[in-house]
Amino acid sequence: MNEDQFRTTYKKAVDSMKPSEEMTSGLFDKIALHQEKKRPRKTLYIAASIVLAAGIGLAGPNIWQQLNGPASPAQVAQVNPGAAGNGGAATASSVVIPKLELPDSSSGVKASMIALVVYKGNIYTQAATRIDAADAAALRGDSLGRTTGGIDEWSGKDDYTELSSNIGETDIYTVKGYDSGFLIMSYSEIDGQVFADLYEHTNGITVNSGADLIGKLNLKGRITSARWESFDSWNNGLQQYAPLAGGDALDGFLTALLAAKPLAAEPLIGQGIYGSGDRKVIYLELQDKTRVELVLFGQGLVRYGNAPVFFEVESGAFQALWSSMTQ
Repeated sequence: MNEDQFRTTYKKAVDSMKPSEEMTSGLFDKIALHQEKKRPRKTLYIAASIVLAAGIGLAGPNIWQQLNGPASPAQVAQVNPGAAGNGGAATASSVVIPKLELPDSSSGVKASMIALVVYKGNIYTQAATRIDAADAAALRGDSLGRTTGGIDEWSGKDDYTELSSNIGETDIYTVKGYDSGFLIMSYSEIDGQVFADLYEHTNGITVNSGADLIGKLNLKGRITSARWESFDSWNNGLQQYAPLAGGDALDGFLTALLAAKPLAAEPLIGQGIYGSGDRKVIYLELQDKTRVELVLFGQGLVRYGNAPVFFEVESGAFQALWSSMTQ
């Protein structure tokens, strides 16, 4: 099983399961074993894999519940709450993604985890944008320090200090070409082998349009290749990719996406948007070798990563791209 297949299979397991404690333990053991076989010295990153919850009952939209993906969308984005986040002033159509609420260690409840780093008081989580280790050095910018690796599933608010993390001790850098308020990188070399991951800050922001989130990916004019995958292929881990035609359809879609209206994710998920297979996934490789994944829904909506917001793209631009993706 290659890395992409492992990511796909594991992601679907995380999104769909409500495991027992025995299943949780077994799945984690398999994940750790997979990583140990593939990368024997990568022990500092084993903690970065998602640990499924062994307990329930955490109160409020805390960091653990917020990051479990489409099946458990507990991070509730607010529509026009009258306050602004980092994205700018809220308007009648704004979606405000609240800051992640840190867990309370006094609750005595073990929580699920996702890879994270604390930088400048904000929580950066493992990015939906990918980079291969071989291409990471060219993107490595200024040094920001070294993580302390002190966070685990029992940690409380006081443990979330500057550059604390759950990925072990590793060096953190800015990413060339990106705002460090949005994207940072972990980078280590062990016995000549590079280990790198991207981390993004997508909480505590106001989203007035696609530009406030998608715009931070710097897509326009930097796409070198594009592919798409049907829901059936994605859902079954088949990795049956097809070339995505560029030109006017893709350019028009990306322009419309930056201007797209944001919609809070919770109501749409509650209405069953993930219950339908009417979706397609597009994969965009950029000049810097980063790979961006966007999920398109037949209703004319787009979602990036696990940020609790969808984008409603202008119908003509959306349909032009959607119709071009035929098997």
